Amino acid sequence: MTENSRLAPGDPAPDFTLPDADGNDVSLSDYRGRKVIVYFYPAASTPGCTKQACDFRDSLAELNEASLDVIGISPDKPAKLAKFRDSEQLTFPLLSDPDKSVLEAWGAFGEKKMYGKTVTGVIRSTFLVDEDGKIEVAQYNVRATGHVAKLRRDLSV
Repeated sequence: MTENSRLAPGDPAPDFTLPDADGNDVSLSDYRGRKVIVYFYPAASTPGCTKQACDFRDSLAELNEASLDVIGISPDKPAKLAKFRDSEQLTFPLLSDPDKSVLEAWGAFGEKKMYGKTVTGVIRSTFLVDEDGKIEVAQYNVRATGHVAKLRRDLSV
């Protein structure tokens, strides 16, 4: 994956329709007219991803008050997402992208450094999509811990 395939502010957000934890299709276009935070994470129920998801959960009321919705996307299958959602009492959609096509379209899958080695996998990334479906904020290689607080500061939420 090259830097060129990453999204930048002003780019159109690649549309998608993916199943949620209950197998219901959710599309980015469902959120037209509202701002939505779309974040990509490697795997449900792992320590970092759990921390990040719980931070979004704990900030959801303030984000929603600021007219921001949240969607989490990982390669996990819906059954694993349902278990994760239920065990952590997550109250926003978790979407399943097992073939990684949406991850790739958003530049959130490819080579990354992990423990000093170059590996191929999910690049923890967060985007803010505006009401018209354009990328307003694109952040790659974000940290699981403290990321939501930083995002809220950046967005003045």
